[in-house]
Amino acid sequence: MVRTRVQVAQQSGVGEHLVRGLVRAQLGLALRLGLAVVLIFVAVPILGATVDPFAASTVFGIRLNWIVLGLLPYPVLYLAGRLYIRLAEQAERDFLRLTDHDLDSARSAEGPARSAEGPA
Repeated sequence: MVRTRVQVAQQSGVGEHLVRGLVRAQLGLALRLGLAVVLIFVAVPILGATVDPFAASTVFGIRLNWIVLGLLPYPVLYLAGRLYIRLAEQAERDFLRLTDHDLDSARSAEGPARSAEGPA
């Protein structure tokens, strides 16, 4: 019987591999979201440099691209942070479900054997 939670707690080879997989998943998530945010922020100046109506338009005497660059980061960073937290917690829940599943499997395998022995 594999006792995954015990192996994680004792930092055995299997437990270390599982924890490393969780950290790798969260790192990949952070890098993908970071790249998406950078691409959004880089796209605005490129759009201003290549699309003349966007670069020339003004709102209250301020160029539109500066307004977008001044206001866009706040909701984008907030939403990226919320999305990261949601997805990272989902990965942690999956990790715990994996370890609990193995622990529950071990308990259910022990259950009939103990009941056959009688009360302890």
